[in-house]
Amino acid sequence: MTRTLILLLAVAPAGAAHAEEAALTPVGEARLRYETVSQEGLAADAEALTVRIRAGVEAKAGNWSALVEGQGNLAIVDDYFDGLHGAATRPLIADPENIALTRAQLRYASPAFAVTAGRQRIGFDDERFVGGVGFRQNGQSFDAVRAEVTPAQGVKADIAYMWSVRTIWGIDGDGARQHAVSGDNVLGNLSVQTPLGKIAAFAYLVDQDEVAIQGFRLSSQSYGVRFNGDQPLGKVKLAYQFSYARQSDWHRNPNDYAADYWLADVAVDLGGPRLGVGYEILGADDGAALTSFQTPLATGFKFQGWADKFLVTPPDGVRDLYATAGWGWKAVGPLKAVNLQAAYHNYRSDRASRSYGAEIDLLASAKLGKTTASARYAHYDADGFATDTDKFWLQLDWTL
Repeated sequence: MTRTLILLLAVAPAGAAHAEEAALTPVGEARLRYETVSQEGLAADAEALTVRIRAGVEAKAGNWSALVEGQGNLAIVDDYFDGLHGAATRPLIADPENIALTRAQLRYASPAFAVTAGRQRIGFDDERFVGGVGFRQNGQSFDAVRAEVTPAQGVKADIAYMWSVRTIWGIDGDGARQHAVSGDNVLGNLSVQTPLGKIAAFAYLVDQDEVAIQGFRLSSQSYGVRFNGDQPLGKVKLAYQFSYARQSDWHRNPNDYAADYWLADVAVDLGGPRLGVGYEILGADDGAALTSFQTPLATGFKFQGWADKFLVTPPDGVRDLYATAGWGWKAVGPLKAVNLQAAYHNYRSDRASRSYGAEIDLLASAKLGKTTASARYAHYDADGFATDTDKFWLQLDWTL
């Protein structure tokens, strides 16, 4: 944290103390979640009732702002293995109790340039490579400096240097589940908005310096391109996204490998009903451990099913062919943003094309005032990889 404070002072101009009077705004949110997991091969089910509270304050003066936020996560029912405590005879629910400083950042923002220094949340594009892991109670933040430059309308360069990743494991994190992972991570994303969508080229250099985190073997360099957008077709809206990246070892990674990433996703919004289909590939090299395409800084929960079976890509890679269907309503009586969603995933290895099983995910959510309620279910049917698993969530989110 000392490094963060030094950078905060370095970025602030000498006259900042005499800037116009700051406007103070409280920030806060709360989440109550019940989660239960049944996993074949384990003696007992996992059951967790956790409450997370985040609170802080943001001060703004002209183009400058400063934000400080802390959070606490409390397990009211703790019949689960949180990755650090409890018996591993129960399934993992990765929400350990925690108290932490989640954000402490200084930001300068103008229409053409913005820089943020300190502990912050960072997400690039769809968070497939870098994200805040917002679904987990503790989330993920970064000690970093991030610059966003917009030299012309529709053109943006987004560059970040981060030296510490504050993981979801919290203050008690240790061993292979560290509370913080150091390294010289360099992230760059250059995007151009076109009439058909946004084209982005990116380079993500991920440095994992902790020996306990797979012995440096998650350090990698990924270079790629992404295109996403949407177009109206009469009363129908067509949305699409396509990505490709090439990844290889970097820094002190002892492995010598190269693997590819592919994503193609198309969805149709019919003004209520929504249908989609996609295919995502995290490729493999020679089948050795951690020589497949890895994304250790990603919001992994958003991809390849909510059962979380592929947060670490298997040695032979994984191919995910999926279809989605849903229906949304702007309002149903007093409820707003009512949403029903279903997804089916079929998984196979990238090498040798072996079956990895299938998964069904279901979601229902609605908003009432400042509170969003959701129910979520995931069923993973194993076939040659992992074990049969059922997960169920009930969740209330409130935002100030």
